[in-house]
Amino acid sequence: MQTIEGLKRTIASTSDLYTVVKTMKAMAAVNIRQFERAVESLREYFRTVELGLGVALSDREAAGLDRKAYGDTSDGPVGVIVFGSDMGMCGQLNDQVVSHAMKTLGKHNGGGAVSENLFLAVGERVAGRLEEAGAPIGEYLSVPNSATHIGAKVQEILLIIEEWRDRKNVGRVILCYCEPVGGARFAPRDLQLLPVDHPRLVEYRRKEWPTNNLPRFTVPWPTLFASLIRQYLFVALFKAFAASLASENASRLASMQGAEKSIKERLEELHGQYNLNRQMTITEELLDIVAGFEALSDNQAEGDEGSSSTKG
Repeated sequence: MQTIEGLKRTIASTSDLYTVVKTMKAMAAVNIRQFERAVESLREYFRTVELGLGVALSDREAAGLDRKAYGDTSDGPVGVIVFGSDMGMCGQLNDQVVSHAMKTLGKHNGGGAVSENLFLAVGERVAGRLEEAGAPIGEYLSVPNSATHIGAKVQEILLIIEEWRDRKNVGRVILCYCEPVGGARFAPRDLQLLPVDHPRLVEYRRKEWPTNNLPRFTVPWPTLFASLIRQYLFVALFKAFAASLASENASRLASMQGAEKSIKERLEELHGQYNLNRQMTITEELLDIVAGFEALSDNQAEGDEGSSSTKG
């Protein structure tokens, strides 16, 4: 059994931990909203890009444009970009996204060896999980700590993709990330970033212009199309980044809520034990005082009897 002083130290350290957990819980809640707003802010911008692609494709056949512009998908390794976390305390997020990435890769490379493909790990923790799964980590990026830094990370990823295509003959690039599905829950997702899906290009080509003023363009078509595709890739990567970060913080929020409950129960238990020990100590001290008083009383009585006998 701990002493009262030992219990005091344990209560103090547990209270400090409780404060840290509450702070991390609050930060996770703020971050979730921050990354959700980042995705919301892209919607109108992405709509503009989609309309632009519709204009660019309006007088052309969409078939074959993806392969012609961004490489044949039948040859070369697959590039897989996996979004995870740098920090822990985010539940099974990294394990789930890596498991999903391995399954997705199996569908795209026809059952070929994992080591024949290229991987970009976004997050230190997910990089470790990928290595455990036998994936060769060719590139690694840290996770941005705020929405304002996502854009710079996206530019880094785009440069890596260009290098994959130019030097390593990568014809297909896949994103694997987690996306919030309500509350603290999330689910792994995948997206073929390149080549742009043919059905998607057809869909953009068939979109009707929202006004009666039909648009025209004067820049060379290849330049316009390449520019719009770059914007499309930027938005897709940004959304995957923000969704992954929101999922990470949602999972961390759930973990912190569980930890907060456990620590609170532990503090109540420690306070109860402290009060019990303190009461027992007080009781023992009172018993010692009573015992001492009784001993003094007995000695005094014996002394009085001795004096009476002497006088008699």
